[in-house]
Amino acid sequence: MQILIADDHAVVRRGLREILAEALPGAAFHEAASGDEVLGQLGKTAIALLVLDINMPGRSGVDVLRDVKHTYPRLPVIILSVHSEEQYAVRCLRAGAAAYINKESASEELAVATRKILSGGRYMSTSLAERLISNLDEPGDKPPHESLSDREHEVMKMIATGVPLTEIGERLHVSVKTISSYRARIMEKMKMTSNAELTRYAIAHGLID
Repeated sequence: MQILIADDHAVVRRGLREILAEALPGAAFHEAASGDEVLGQLGKTAIALLVLDINMPGRSGVDVLRDVKHTYPRLPVIILSVHSEEQYAVRCLRAGAAAYINKESASEELAVATRKILSGGRYMSTSLAERLISNLDEPGDKPPHESLSDREHEVMKMIATGVPLTEIGERLHVSVKTISSYRARIMEKMKMTSNAELTRYAIAHGLID
């Protein structure tokens, strides 16, 4: 069984490898430090499972996840993140991830999630399952940020943390004009008029750390 671990920190890759090696005796491991390396490895090796960090250099892990699921729809992907489940879990699961695990709980959850996923299932933490059930029980409309596309959500978070539009464009490899258009759509969808208002909203809803 071939497993690909993608994280830009070697020490993290080593730790994840140790967890999975103990849980899956006989598994062979490959490593990648960027999204481009992930796609390159998948093109060369028959990978059975991808463990992908959401914070990759260059293109985000969410972008890489979308590309992977488009080209390799049957490949199970576990997303690892330092962000809370409120920020990204549902979006990653909708994009095709088989599990979303916070790095702080990886030592307890990763092995369990991997076994379940390799058996054909998906994995969801108890806290996330309870949150989703609670959301189903709550009447009323969804919060405004749920109407944003994945890219709009990504741009919104960067604006809310004070990243200048020029820098956002550089990070996402698009023009400032494109980012300005994203900002305009975000403000319209969320019925807001200023970056400060957006920041207050993002903090109140746990969308930024």
